[in-house]
Amino acid sequence: MEGKRRKETKGIEENTLAILDTSGFGKKEISAAQHVQNLNDDRLAFLEAVRTSSIVPENGSAPTSKMYQAIFLILREESSLDSIMASYQLLNDLDMRFPRVYITEKTENESASSVTSLFELVVVEEAWSPFIFGVDCPFTEKDASREKPSGSLDSSGFHLLIKDLSEMDNEESSEESKTKLLRTMLLLQYLVHVLKGDFLPRNRAYKEKMNWSLLRESFLNRILGSRRVSGKALIKDCISVMCKCHVHCGTADDLLCFKNSSKDKLEICSSATTIALPEIEKCLCIAMQKLLLMIMDLDSSKETADMQGLTTRADGVRIPVPEIILDELSYNRDMLSPFLQAFHEPRWKLEIVMQYIRKYVAKPSVRTRRSNGSTNDATFPDILKSFGDGSSTKSILKKISVEVAQLLLAHAFQAYLSLSLKDPSEGINDSEKNVGDCSLVEVCKYMITAFSSLKKTNEHIAILPFGKEALFTAATILSTK
Repeated sequence: MEGKRRKETKGIEENTLAILDTSGFGKKEISAAQHVQNLNDDRLAFLEAVRTSSIVPENGSAPTSKMYQAIFLILREESSLDSIMASYQLLNDLDMRFPRVYITEKTENESASSVTSLFELVVVEEAWSPFIFGVDCPFTEKDASREKPSGSLDSSGFHLLIKDLSEMDNEESSEESKTKLLRTMLLLQYLVHVLKGDFLPRNRAYKEKMNWSLLRESFLNRILGSRRVSGKALIKDCISVMCKCHVHCGTADDLLCFKNSSKDKLEICSSATTIALPEIEKCLCIAMQKLLLMIMDLDSSKETADMQGLTTRADGVRIPVPEIILDELSYNRDMLSPFLQAFHEPRWKLEIVMQYIRKYVAKPSVRTRRSNGSTNDATFPDILKSFGDGSSTKSILKKISVEVAQLLLAHAFQAYLSLSLKDPSEGINDSEKNVGDCSLVEVCKYMITAFSSLKKTNEHIAILPFGKEALFTAATILSTK
């Protein structure tokens, strides 16, 4: 039966790949427009054939590695928007249907016989992957993204992809450059999707079984642990991509100003690629946030493993992501607002903002052994109280601008509200050091007092729109309480 199944799969592979062979897949030198259209039609027909054989039937089989490789190469190299979008969607659908790593819940009988675990982690070792590790031949940065034998990317190729996007410029008017940018964005989104599908089930299994090898072998840990990748540089490039995408998404409404545009500009703006870019940038911004959060979760799990003696020297040491983000925001103030607006996870957002503010809050003049380190332990309500004091506010504003102070307080308040509404079982305990033990009503009062203190330092200070929203929210909560 297994042999028959393998024979059928081989037949499907030969039939579907034959569609590409008729057009010479991978050839670059094509002159005739009709030939280009024929190539695109062949690629679309191939993608549809794979979908028909693997996704549509209930008992469809996973594509072979060669078929996966061909789909991935279409996403990496195709210049047709139709083929790019179709290959991206197909790869995501295939990953959902045939995951490389997944968890199977045990039945009641199995659970009764196994006291240690309620589920089992399944890793499909033979599954094709867009990543390749342990390549024998060294690659320089120049050719890091060069095609590997399997069509996959190594660690440095993945970082180079993010780095290229961090230097992106979507103001280019040529359709070719916009299509290339869109293709790269979709490629990176797919790779983050693969990292997530591999990491989340492994992390869940690790937390129950405390087996560090489950996470050591994850794609994400192997990328970060590669000697060819600087973890700090990768994080900085992720932040840059996220902020640039958020800024571009914020200005995407310019596409609506067709009435004031010339006919030539209208034709450019109305192209399918240009219309699709803002939405894809928004999704890429979310993907970069997911990648940062996964790295933070990986570091948290690694810290736990370190304390229990489960790691070795080979696992290395990494700078915590919040520290890298804090340094980047401190030295590049222009990035502060876009980052805080784009980054939505409340626990880590509050942690980052609190670390930022603690650098500028005046330390107590008298420090005893008992109070030593009290500034670093200040909670969000404590910080609001510091801003409520006139002399303390003036001291803080000598180090940071009033605009930055408003952004920090407003975004911290937003994160605090999100955490205070969470159920304790969802992880609120991880953030108790920042949330404190004040009631919501007290925090709202402190928030209004802090902004009043900012206003008193200079009557001509303008409250930013986001600050006004935070004040309105605090006043509304007080009125309802």
